[in-house]
Amino acid sequence: MPLVLLALDDTLLDRGGAFRLWAKGFLDQIAAPQEDLDWLVSVDADGLTSRWDLADLILGRYRLGVPSIDLVEELNEGPLAFERLDPMVGCALDIARDAGLVPVVVTNGPAEQQETRIRRTGLDRYVADWVISEQCGVSKPNPRIFALAAQRVRMRLAGAWVVGDSPEADIGGAAAMGLPSVWLHRGREWVDSRFAPTKVVGNVIQGISAIMATR
Repeated sequence: MPLVLLALDDTLLDRGGAFRLWAKGFLDQIAAPQEDLDWLVSVDADGLTSRWDLADLILGRYRLGVPSIDLVEELNEGPLAFERLDPMVGCALDIARDAGLVPVVVTNGPAEQQETRIRRTGLDRYVADWVISEQCGVSKPNPRIFALAAQRVRMRLAGAWVVGDSPEADIGGAAAMGLPSVWLHRGREWVDSRFAPTKVVGNVIQGISAIMATR
């Protein structure tokens, strides 16, 4: 039974889409022009920008009279209200499990927030388990987090697939372990010359299908 190690953000859950929906409402709330939406999405950098740094950028641009800590809390919690599990992703995971694949979430981030997202969206019903970096003390692309994921479901890491949208964290992690990988390009070109994904697809449903086609 092939083990499939899947990223959470912008792989199983559309974190970027949820942030964009929140950002639209936030700009309306502070009476800022919707033309600033692209700027806000850009400085968010797919969630890679520290929430404190992002709050400082927003406060500096709009001169808002709110404490940084309140804005950080809004940045952490606000987008979650817009996050949903695509029913087609759930269906693809069901098909994968019926075909003998074992999907496990491997994600970086704060333990409480990431686990809340997995449970709130119902993703927990479709995966065998999950591993969160803060919880286990190691982050992608460190190979140890993938090994811990395999241990959680009592499987060997050999033969596992890694699926995700991050060239460094997901595909780099797979390359470090000599594992096959599927990169979700999200409209981007692959530019890293150090390693390359085994397969390139547009979304996680296509990724699961590509893995199943190799069996």
